[in-house]
Formats: sequence, C-alpha cells, structure tokens
Amino acid sequence: MANSVQVKEVIVIKPSEPTPGCVLSLSALDSQLFLRFTVEYLFVFKARPGLDQGVITARVKAALAKILVPYYPLAGRVRAKLDGSSLEVVCRAQGAVFMEAVSDHTINDFDRAPRYVTQWRKLLSLSVADVLKGAPPLVVQLTWLRGGDATLGVGLNHSVCDGIGTAEFLNSFAELATSRNRVADLKPKPIWDRHLFDPTNSSRCCSATHLEFNRVPDLCGFTSRFCNERLTPTSIIFDKRWLNELKKLALSTSTPIGLTYTSYEVLSAHVWRSWARALNLPSNQILKLLFSINIRNRVKPSVPSGYYGNAFVLGCAQTTVKDLAEKGLGYAAMLIKRAKERVDNEYVRSVVESVSQSRACPDSVGVLIMSQWSRLGLERVDFGIGKPVHVGPICSDRYCLVLPVYNQPDAVEVTVAVPASVVDKFEYLVKSPCS
Repeated sequence: MANSVQVKEVIVIKPSEPTPGCVLSLSALDSQLFLRFTVEYLFVFKARPGLDQGVITARVKAALAKILVPYYPLAGRVRAKLDGSSLEVVCRAQGAVFMEAVSDHTINDFDRAPRYVTQWRKLLSLSVADVLKGAPPLVVQLTWLRGGDATLGVGLNHSVCDGIGTAEFLNSFAELATSRNRVADLKPKPIWDRHLFDPTNSSRCCSATHLEFNRVPDLCGFTSRFCNERLTPTSIIFDKRWLNELKKLALSTSTPIGLTYTSYEVLSAHVWRSWARALNLPSNQILKLLFSINIRNRVKPSVPSGYYGNAFVLGCAQTTVKDLAEKGLGYAAMLIKRAKERVDNEYVRSVVESVSQSRACPDSVGVLIMSQWSRLGLERVDFGIGKPVHVGPICSDRYCLVLPVYNQPDAVEVTVAVPASVVDKFEYLVKSPCS
C-alpha cells in the first residue's frame, strides 16, 4: 500500500469566520514531554450506494472550515514558551491541512493487521515529525479506494487534545458535514480552561509515589531490542464470551477473595502477561504496564463538559517478569485495579506538580503502554459515508491499542506490534487460556 496512494490536492483550510487572535497557554499536563507527538487515526468507510464523491469531499472541506471556528486553537501553531516551562498555542487562524487522495486498494485490505508497521503511512501523507516546529496541529486526508469506499486519516497534536477531546471534536466535525446544524448547535461546546491543571506550588500535594516516573534497570537490552529488531503488527478480537472467561480465570487466581474486575482490567492483564512471556525476558527484570486514566470526574471540582485538553494521568502496574508469569491472571489484574484506585484529586495534583517542577517523564525500559480507544466514541464518526467499519492507528506501534469492533459493541480488538522473532509465540499465548 505504500506506493498505491496518489495525493490529488493539498490545501490549507482556515476558519470560515473570524476567530480570536491570541496566545493560549497549554496546561502542565498538556506540556508533558511524552505527549509532544501527533496521534494519527485511521477510519475506513464502506460507501453507501449512489454516493457522490465530489459532494462528500466538498462537505468535509466546508465542515472543517466551520469546526475550526469554535476549535480555533486547532488552526493555530504550538510552540514552547520562551522560558521553556510549558507550551502555548499561537492563534492567528493559520489553518489546518486537508488532503484528498485516491488509492487502488480495496476495503478488504483492512480486514486484518497490516503486514508491516508503516504499510498504511500514505493514508496520512503529511507526517508531522516535530509538533513544535511550526507544523499544523491538525491534518486530515480523505482517500478514495477502489470500489468507491474511503478512508479518513486524521493527525492531531497530542499536546492540544486527549482521546476524549479528539473524539468529541471528530464527531462534531462529522455532524457539520452531514447535517444543516449550525456550529452554535453543537454539543458539547468546546472549552479551553487549561488553567484547571496549572501547578499550585503546594508542597502538601506532592506526597504520592509515582512509579510511572521511576527508572528501572535494563537487564536485557530492552530498549535496543525494540529499536533494532523488526516489529510485526498483530491484531486479535476478544468477544464478550472470551472476556467473561478471562474474568472467571482472574477471579479464580485472585488474592484476596472477593475482588471484581472490569473487562479492561482482565484484558490488559492478559495481554501484558502474554507479551512479557513471549519476550523471554530475565526473571528479575522489572516490568511496567502504563495506561491512561480519565480524571475528568476524579478531580475537585470536576472538569467541565467540552474540555478537550489532556485530562488523564498514567496508571502504572509494576512487577517482575517472574511474578507476572507465575502468579496468574488475577495477580496482574489486581495490580492494574489498585493502580486505578490510587488516582484521586490529591494524586492528580501531585502529578501536575511533578511534571511542572521536575519535568518528570516515563521511562521506556520494561514498559508496555496500553491505550483504550474502544470507549471514546470513535466508532460513531460519520461524514456521510456511513459509520466506520474499521478504526485504528495509521501506523502500528509497540503501543498496545484497544479498539472498537464494527457492529460488535461488546467486543474489542487488541493491536500491538511485537518483535518479529516472538510474534508467533505472542499470538499463541494471547489466544490461549492463561493460568
């Protein structure tokens, strides 16, 4: 697919109405070093009979100009403040990039994981390598496939939006492309309010321990292995029956008795254990599972509806390879559950202080990062072509994503790229009952 996409048009689309000219500060959470990249989403649509491609393209372009009015910071440019303390957005209606392309591939090419990590790269042809060097924070590419179906690639600067904020933006953007609703009718209305996560410089907020920021010894060349060895994408669908089996297994191997687990807790525990066992790491290597925890209702006061900045912190489950492999699914699920339970208002405030004062940043040694896209509402995004039959990343990565499955609301798809030498073992373990 790398050579099968031809870009027909590249334009900068600016807000359809005047927007404020200003410089907006990003929050301490937005400004974290590990969020300074572009999140790239891929939506695949099966065209309705009689669809007019020209009409759809025109509507998408017009809707993008309209949505950039209330979301005008997405038409700005992100930069570091002069003192280096945090980031800010220069809002001068500079615009977002829109591309239209054609491809000779079909919708069936997306029924399985890509053959290699960058196979779908051209479906978002403008790849932003450095979000602080004047690149637009928002890039959109509409690609028409052979047979009349389509993909939509969307790149959004993670410093400006988190997953929930992105999903709200994309659904509002799509609504403007498919209806006569005015921008004023959109719900929720976007809210900036980045001051909500400004540091307070209060010492009493800094008592929490943050395992996610602690460094651990690299006993096995972990980092170089993922950099030097070819990674192979994998994709596995877990239906409701399978998730219930994992819950039963977790409960049967739990101490203390009486715990209950969510589907996400047991699924992430199972994938983490399978990943660790497949990599054949030293038994005393410390491993971490990092995952985002939505804090909109965990802080006081709660974050207002429509806030689209980064309103999450990283949960961290940590243990050794030996314990993760030998102590069973319930042990791993319990670590994840306890990591979630630690996150309250005081914990969040201490994260804000840590990242603003010491520029604390997660390490990559022994780390698997999981991100849950299946609960964001991305599967509802409809630009007049129909709801997407596939939602996922443009490029597969060692980050593990939990994705929605078309027409299966109780199922999820897990995708992650693993070293090619262990892909068969990983897939065998993740598809097998795990004790």
